[in-house]
Amino acid sequence: MSDNAIEKRVPSVIKEKGQYLLAFGIIVSMLAVTNIPFLVIFFFGVFAYFVIKLFAGGPKADNREIFEFYLSANEILRDDDRRWFGFELRETIERGENIVRRMAAAPPLVYFALGALYNKLGEHKSAVKYLSRIVEKSESDESAYVYPTPELRQYVRVLRRIEREPADAPLTSAAIRSLERARKLRGATLLENSREKFSNGELSPGQIAAAALPLGVTADESAVPLVYSEEIVRNTNTVTTEVRTDPDAGDQVRKDSASDPFSDRKPITELLHDIYDKNPR
Repeated sequence: MSDNAIEKRVPSVIKEKGQYLLAFGIIVSMLAVTNIPFLVIFFFGVFAYFVIKLFAGGPKADNREIFEFYLSANEILRDDDRRWFGFELRETIERGENIVRRMAAAPPLVYFALGALYNKLGEHKSAVKYLSRIVEKSESDESAYVYPTPELRQYVRVLRRIEREPADAPLTSAAIRSLERARKLRGATLLENSREKFSNGELSPGQIAAAALPLGVTADESAVPLVYSEEIVRNTNTVTTEVRTDPDAGDQVRKDSASDPFSDRKPITELLHDIYDKNPR
């Protein structure tokens, strides 16, 4: 059977490469007939080669994105004491959604990982959508993928290489095995859990937070900035000052109000200089 697969694969490769060579030969012949210098034709050929390589590398980039999604999803779904922010889950989910939208036949493990991530996020309607596809529909099993797309064929080729040589990509291999094990042991349980919570109308933490916002205020407007610049700190801690005119000197002198408990505070830049001066490298 493997011999037959090899025999079928060789003509397809020759046919694909032959089309490129034929098109390139026709273009070169046309350029030569028009008396274009050989050097120009040579540079044109080099340019065409890199263009072909660029487009031929598309599926490889897509496959890399799938396996990176597996790594991120497994890290989040792993049972440990780490607590994940909601935006981290959403970013990983968006990567999986992009894969599903782009591929005509995405791998079943992508659908399971998406369903499990939605379950962890608390969006049980989407979790039921993806998990039911994997758990209850036989057409989502790997054996039902009889006519693969080029992207799926390339993905399977890389997957089998990782399975044969796990030492070449140990983290990816471990992530795939962990997700497959979770799909087998916990897929039905996660589906029932999401169905029960969705039927009870349970909201996700993100939906609860959005419902608690005042009318007309979005989540972005109510978010507290996580990084403060020196300008923000200086504006939010303004020291009350009074300006008096010195009749002798004829200039204005700035005086901090005595009622401010932070009136003698050093500027941030001065504090940073003091810290680095006390801790030389």
